[in-house]
Parts: sequence; structure tokens; C-alpha cells
Amino acid sequence: MNIETVSFRNWNNSLRLTNESLELIVTTDVGPRILSCRSHDRENILKIFEEEAGGQYETDWKIRGGHRLWLAPEDEVLSYHVDNEPVAYRQDESTGEVLIESIMAAPRRLRKTLGIHLAADAPKITLRHVVTNESDEPFTISVWALSVMTPSGLQIIPQPPLGEHPRDLQPNRGMVIWPYTDLSDARLTFGQKFWMLRQAEDYPPIKFGLAHRENWIAYVLGDTVFIKVFGYQDGSEYPDGGCNFETFANSAMLEIESLSPLTHLAPGESVTHFEDWYIFPLTEEMQIESEDSLAEWIGGFLAQTS
Repeated sequence: MNIETVSFRNWNNSLRLTNESLELIVTTDVGPRILSCRSHDRENILKIFEEEAGGQYETDWKIRGGHRLWLAPEDEVLSYHVDNEPVAYRQDESTGEVLIESIMAAPRRLRKTLGIHLAADAPKITLRHVVTNESDEPFTISVWALSVMTPSGLQIIPQPPLGEHPRDLQPNRGMVIWPYTDLSDARLTFGQKFWMLRQAEDYPPIKFGLAHRENWIAYVLGDTVFIKVFGYQDGSEYPDGGCNFETFANSAMLEIESLSPLTHLAPGESVTHFEDWYIFPLTEEMQIESEDSLAEWIGGFLAQTS
């Protein structure tokens, strides 16, 4: 992994991380925030809100775009920590991991650490999201990893194999729906093997979450396929009615969100949540003729993520 300091969208102290396949831009001016992720010579798959680009030291929270480390359940104070100041940066020489750290001082002192590692010879990024309780009181929290995606893409959400009655009498998935979500929304497709959500302009907000045991979500954007891989721990309690995956879309963006189990942190304790990202260039436009053809097509990319 190569590292250099660059200016990106007027954030002058940004890190450009590269390997043979990928480029990642991470600012140290605010955050932790990953601002750009792409295959070489391809489009940034992460949305940047241009009106907030280059901003710093604002007194209110800014979405900015990119990928961020948040806290769940969603709270107007704890989640919307104003992360508009410079962050600490260092590299672990033994692992090659780049570490970005910030401190949330109020309403309780927490340390947020984002560890970033680019594989040496694969289009793979491993993200380690860590929250450490540096306050004097215990509390319960979930690590929430949110990726704001560039608009106009298609999100692919795999589903478990279809069961049969009367053999399969117990539920095998859970869905949580936010109050403003309309399941007749034209952007949504509910299939047997896949659910899909397309980002499009001139639509209202939509959000839902899943107890998602299939381990991956894909986003197809123009000439790129992005696959986010994360886990589900059976027997653990997750926020928002049991969600380890949530997605939100409006007319400007689509978010792909993964969450850790709810964890009780005593003073000095930490909770860690991992994601693996894979970014593949497309050489021809995706054609969806059926769920079987989609399964075969996406399976070729999934085979490269093991």
C-alpha cells in the first residue's frame, strides 16, 4: 500500500492510499471520513456533497458524504457528534494499517478509531471500526458503519434460500420498516433470491433494515461493482429491532449501513466492527434477465471475495 498526502475537494490534508487496483482518499481535516473509493481510472463510488466539501470547524454536524463511523441506536446528540475538527493519523508499521482517530468529548468521552488496510494484491479494503469508552460510566452502544454511495446505482440485497411448508415452520429473516417507507415504491424490487433498491431522483426518503445473515450487499454503479461484506452474530442483540444491515435512500444518495451487536462497554472497554470492501471494474453493462442470470453474474464477483 502506497501513501501520499494530497488535496482533495479543498481538504488539503488528505491521504491517498493506493495498491495496484484501488485508490482510497481519507481526509485528516475532519472525520474520521473516507471521501473517495474507486478502481483506478473509474468513478468515485462514494457521494460527496459539494456544498460541504473542504469545510472545517463548523458548529453543526455535516453529512459531507463518504464513509463514516457512527453510533447506534440513532440519537440526536450521541450519533450526530460534530466531527468537524482535524483527526489523528498514524500507520501501524507491523500491519500496514492506517489508523484515523477522533475524540468525542460530550456527552461522554469516546474514542473513535477507523483502521484501514488495502490488500497488497487484490481489490480489497478491510475496515476496522472501533469505539472505546474513555468516560467514567458504562453504556451500551452499537458501532454503525455508513457508506454514502454516489447516486444512480442499483443495490442488490441477497435473500436466504426459499423454504417450503410445512417443513420450515420458523422465520428465517426479520425486516424493520421506518415510518416514512412506502413498500410500493417503484425503486424497490422484491424477488425470491434478491431484493433490489435503485437510487433515483425525485423520490421521497425510504429506509428499512434486516437481520441479514447473507453477509454481503452489492452496489452496481456505471462501470463498477462494489461489494460490502460484514457479519451477523447469532444470539446477539442488534439495534433497531434486530438490524445488522440498514439502507436509506432519497433523491440525492443511497446509504449502505452495517451495524455491530449492541455491546455494554465498561470504562476502558472497546467494541470493534469489521467490514471488507471489494471494488471490481465492469467491462460491459449489467443485464438483468432473470434472478437466475443475476445470481450467476454476481456469483462471478462473489467468488473473488473469499
